[in-house]
This record gives sequence, C-alpha cells and structure tokens, in this order.
Amino acid sequence: MPESSKSILGRLPRAVGLLGGGVIGGGWAARYILNGVDVRLYGPSVGAVQRVQRTLDKARRAYRRLTQVPLPAEGKLMVMESVAEAVRDVELVQESAPERLHLKQQLLATASRAAAPETLICSSTSGLGPSLLQAEMEHPERMLVAHPFNPAYLMPLVELCAGQRTLPETLARAAEIYRAVGMHPLVVHKEVDGFIANRLQEAMWREALWLVHDGVATVQEVDDAVRYSFGLRRAVIGPFRIGGGATGMRRYMEQWGPMLKCPWTKLTDVPELTDDFLDKLAEQSDSQARTENLTLPELEQKRDDCLVAVLQGLRAQNYGAGQTLARWEQGLRDRAYAAEGD
Repeated sequence: MPESSKSILGRLPRAVGLLGGGVIGGGWAARYILNGVDVRLYGPSVGAVQRVQRTLDKARRAYRRLTQVPLPAEGKLMVMESVAEAVRDVELVQESAPERLHLKQQLLATASRAAAPETLICSSTSGLGPSLLQAEMEHPERMLVAHPFNPAYLMPLVELCAGQRTLPETLARAAEIYRAVGMHPLVVHKEVDGFIANRLQEAMWREALWLVHDGVATVQEVDDAVRYSFGLRRAVIGPFRIGGGATGMRRYMEQWGPMLKCPWTKLTDVPELTDDFLDKLAEQSDSQARTENLTLPELEQKRDDCLVAVLQGLRAQNYGAGQTLARWEQGLRDRAYAAEGD
C-alpha cells in the first residue's frame, strides 16, 4: 500500500454521529455516506429521514457528474432514537440543529456525556461561538465549530473554530477527517461570531437588501449583478488575491483606499423589515421564480450541476477549489488501490 494511502485511510472515520436531519444535516450525511462512512443519524423532526434520503439522491446524481473516479461502497445510514445511540462508537459527532443556543448547548452536553472521551464533537453553527456552545459539556477540549456551506455534499469549505477550552490537536484531527471526505478546512484563528465567510456574506446581503429597499435595483438585477461579474471571479480569486495588480497592494490601497470613505454603502445599517418591504421582496422574488419556471427541486438540481461545472473547470486548472477536488479524487484512488490489495 502506498504511504499516501495509509495516511488517507488513517484519517477517514469508520462512523460518524449526526445530530439533526435538516438541510445541513442531510448534506453532511450524503458527503459521509458517499465517502464510504457509516452514519448514525438522530433526526427527531418530522420527515427528517425522508429529507436526508432525498438529499442523498441529489448528492449521488451530483457525484456521478463531478468525478469519474469510482466511489467506494456507500456507508450505511442508521436511524437512531436518541442522542446517546447516535454518538456511540463513532469517531466524530456533527451537530446540525437549528440556530438556537440553548438547544445546541443541550444537544452537545448530552452528546458529550454519552460519547467516548476521545470522540470529536463538532457543531455546524453558522455564527455561534464555540466557547458558548461547549459551556455545559464534559470533555469540552474535544469540541469545535465545523461550519459548512449548503449544499454540504458539494461545497468544499468548512470553517474550523476552537473554543477557549478546545485543545489545538482537536483542530488538527478534525482537519484530517474533513480533508479525507473532500473538503477544504479553513482554521479561524480568533473566535468571532459569524466566523469569516458569513461575515463577508452578511455584509453583501445587507447592501443587497438596501438596493432593493431604496428602489435602486430589483431582486433580479441584484442577483444578475453578482452572478455575471465578481461572483464568477470569486470562484478563482478572493478579494485580496492580485488585488494590487502589477503595482502591488500598498500602491493599490493608496490609490483606491480613500474611496472606501465615500458613502456608497450602508455599512452595517439594515433596512427595517416592514410589511411593505417584505411584500416588495416577496413579489419580486416570486416574479423571478415565475420567469425561470423552475420548481425548487429543479432549481436545486441546476445549482448542483452549475457547481459541478465550476469545480470541474477549476480542477482542469488545478487551482482553488479544483485542487481540493483533485486531492479528494486521489484519496479515492488510493483507498480503492488499498482495498484491492487486501
């Protein structure tokens, strides 16, 4: 077995426990199952198992288009009746409950009492600080935030953030697991609400709301402004990469920095969500949906197909998220080679 195979196999967990079967929980289930990892699911909400199964079907379709490398035998989806059952005999627990602090604290505390002391416990929270989440846990040193993006089975980024009582090796162990299932772990070195990507996303979302609120643009026009311009560029480079061009970042900021003081945006102000404004948003969004004439499942399928195309294009250039895809495919090849040799 090649050395790379040994390292990949060592990182991939045999089983994970998932707490929550919503959009994010279902995405996690699909990513793990299609990587050959068994999933022990605790999803108490009505229809959770059916939602996970539908997400798994969408992910299978996407992966058939994403890669020609053979996938391993699928992991098993096991539905559990309690948190304690879901976290027993697993290497990692992923909590994906709704964004309510008390609910998450309760789930994580219960999981920490039932799971083995060495089991990693991760929260998919999109903004709550890990120190708050680990407050009532046993062995809080093995808890961290692992924040994904929807759909979790395709989007490679997972933000890792430690709490005050998290051990550094916990982050390293988690990063290895997420890499093994085809993700790009990004360590957030300072605990901050919203982490990195959502703080950037929220700033743009505020300004998008103001543009519609003030009648500057429609919902359709804001969407088009993003997806036909810098939205494409952001799949390749971030806001700082070659931002300075040939003259360098210092010269770039000296030239363009003063414009940041111009009152172009509303900064952190948020428009009041009055009934009139909500009606305006809903009317324009509904009109956009009627124009596209796609059902929600059809729109999700189109989203997945477009993400697959972007990821494949980046893989062809071996750049950005394309490197993550190529690394995952190499891991699949290594594991298949190792299995043939057993």
